Order: sequence, then structure tokens, then C-alpha cells
Amino acid sequence: MRISVIGCGYLGATHAAAMADLGHEVLGMETDPGRRATLARGEVPMYEPGLAAMLSAAVGTGRLRFTDSYADVAAFADLHFLCVGTPQSPESLAADVSQVVTAVEGLAPHLDRPALVVGKSTVPVGTAQRLSLTLAELAPAGAEAMLAWNPEFLREGFALQDTLHPDRIVLGVADGRAEKVLRDFYAPMIDDGSPVVVTDLATAELVKVAANAFLATKISFVNAMAEVCEATGADVVDLADAIGHDDRIGRRFLNAGIGFGGGCLPKDIRAFVHRAGELGVEDAMSFLRHVDDINQRQRERVVKVATAMVGGRLDGAQVGVWGAAFKPDSDDVRDSPALWVAGQLHLGGAGVRIYDPRANASAARVFPPLEYAESAVEAARGAHLVLHLTEWPEFREITPGDLDDVVSRRRLFDGRNVLDLDAWRSAGWTARAVGRPER
Repeated sequence: MRISVIGCGYLGATHAAAMADLGHEVLGMETDPGRRATLARGEVPMYEPGLAAMLSAAVGTGRLRFTDSYADVAAFADLHFLCVGTPQSPESLAADVSQVVTAVEGLAPHLDRPALVVGKSTVPVGTAQRLSLTLAELAPAGAEAMLAWNPEFLREGFALQDTLHPDRIVLGVADGRAEKVLRDFYAPMIDDGSPVVVTDLATAELVKVAANAFLATKISFVNAMAEVCEATGADVVDLADAIGHDDRIGRRFLNAGIGFGGGCLPKDIRAFVHRAGELGVEDAMSFLRHVDDINQRQRERVVKVATAMVGGRLDGAQVGVWGAAFKPDSDDVRDSPALWVAGQLHLGGAGVRIYDPRANASAARVFPPLEYAESAVEAARGAHLVLHLTEWPEFREITPGDLDDVVSRRRLFDGRNVLDLDAWRSAGWTARAVGRPER
């Protein structure tokens, strides 16, 4: 099929490359000239495993091209995917949907034949209904220009897998014709076993934010339990293992650590609370404020623990930090707990040297005063404390012997609860972790 992808950031570039890989002809619409030029060269401006090779191949075959013209997009395809960003508004906790509105208002006047516009961006519930009215009003095709909502569920680091083999396909439609078009489009995934949930526009909008709210709640719950464990001498890892055997709870996302970050979970739950207030049901979602508070407190607690481990004062202390991205297999530092902690330690007077396998450059753009190393060992050189804050696999391969002659003091804090503390302690290190007893 011929499709367009409007907005070629992380979501859009992934969707465009994956659909071209499946054999569709794809025209990507990107208004940022620098990003558009990069993509047109077959390059990606972000790191996602496998994406660079897939996008380069799609551009090379001609199945994926890019433009900045809504007229070109409307002439090329009758199926259009909206993948623009919905960041948090600078004035409030609300989601800024101006890019989505601009995209619909820019595309609609060019739709002079039957077309389907499909929103994939995460938006506050009720947005799709308003956009459908805008589409009908501005499109020459009138009611033949339909709107559907098809939320994305991409995990950074697994985006291609989640696009090509989704664990569910949610179709928010107001018309059976829209459902048929999308079922035909997603037929390879459906035939491969991906379940389909067909619902109305409002429910489809809510699915994504509800999923993110639930995941955020689960993470903050185990981090709250980690505080209790530290106060009682209990072990949060053993606790999570035990309750995770309950099928009603499950073990996934029950890993105590320094909290969640990135471009989705934090801003999505804040926008959800804000929208609930607009709808008059703020009390029902008030617990999400506590979820957000717990998440922020985890970062602050790491700074306090780090300060205590270097003797109570950050002035003159040297800290090595492993990790800057908010999660492994990504160079994304948006709302990264790791980078926030590193920044606070620097502002408190410590010398901070960071190493991240992929995110050094993006971290340096956000926080240039920090020092950035070319390896984990170099980040730890002369350190009075080493902090493990992003769980890249290579950090688990480092042994105490690799650092004994490198650090100034043998002190380690594991903010992700994946290192073998007993091995480090047996080698003479003072090693601590979130929610685990000091032995």
C-alpha cells in the first residue's frame, strides 16, 4: 500500500522504516529541515537497535522517501499516520497537542478523495473527537476523510520488534470502513497472531495512557517498598521475587531502582492527571501524583546516599557514573534519572565523570558542564564512589579487579539492583543498592 507518515521523530521514523521493510511505499513528512535531510540520506538522528540499517535499506530501495509538503503527502497516499510529538506543555502538566492539530489542519485541505487519517501519537482523551470534526470541516472530501486512532506501544530498545510483532493492535474507529482499511493494512501482523481490539476513539486514546499509568504505578510501588526494606533491614529483591510469583502481580517491572524516566511515562501520567481534572474526575487519578512524587524522591534519595558514602560532603569528591540514558539500548536522556542524579552531584560540588555506551553526546548537549569518559573504567578513574545508574549489559561484566587500581576509594552504589553485591563486597568494596540490607 501507499502510506504517509507525518512526523518522523522516534515514533515516525520507526514506523516508516518498518512499514517500508514490509513492502509498503512510504512518504515521510518532516518539517524540520535538518532531520529531513538526515533521514533522506538513510541515516537516523537517534539510536535504536536495528533502525539505522532498516531505514537505510528502505531509502536505498526507494520505498521510503521524505518531503515537507502536505500537498505531496495527500497526492501520494490515502492512508496517513500521525506520529508527531505531544510533549508536556511548558505552562502546565497538560500535553501540548499543537503539533497534532497543526498536522491535521495542514493535511485536511488537500484531502480531495476518500482517505483515512490514523493517529498514533499519545493524546488526552477527547482529542480525536475534536480532530475528526476539524477533518470533516476542512477536507474537500468531507465525510469521506475519516479519522481513526491506533495508539503505539513502543519500548525504546525494542521498537522494531514492537512495530513488526505488536502484542496488541488497538483500533479506535467510528466507522466500519476505517476498521476494514486498518485490518487490511495490518493483515501480516494479525495473521502472525497479534490480537486486535476494536473500540471507539475515546477508549483507544485512553489505552496508551492507562497502560503507562499502570506501569509507572508498579515501578513506584516497588520503590516505595524499597524504602520500607531499607528501614527494616529487609531485601527488596527477595520481596519482589516472592510477590512476583503471584500471577495477579507478576515479576516484570518490579525492579527497585532510581525510578523511571524518558519521554513517555513521566509526561504521560502528568498529562493524565491534568486531563482528569478537566473532566471533573481528578480525585480518581490523584494517586498518580503520589506515583510521580515517589519517582522523584528516588532520585533525591540516591543523591543523599551518594553524599553519605563519600563522607557527608560533596565538595572535593570525585564520582564516576555509569549510565546517562534513561534506559539501556537507547541514547535518550529525556527526564533521565541517571543524568538528573549526576547533575545534582555536580551542582553540589562533586567532580562527576560519566560514561554511557550510547548517550554521552546527547547527555553532553543537555548538561555540558559534566565530564564524559570513553569507557566505564575511565569514568571510575580517581573516583571516591562509583554509581551504576543505567543497566547496560557491559557494566555487569566489570569485575572489582578491573577497578582496584583505578579508583581512589572502593565504594559502589548499584542504582539498578543488577550487580553482584556479594562479589564486590568479598573483594573489599563497600557496596550498596536500593532497598537491600548493608552487610
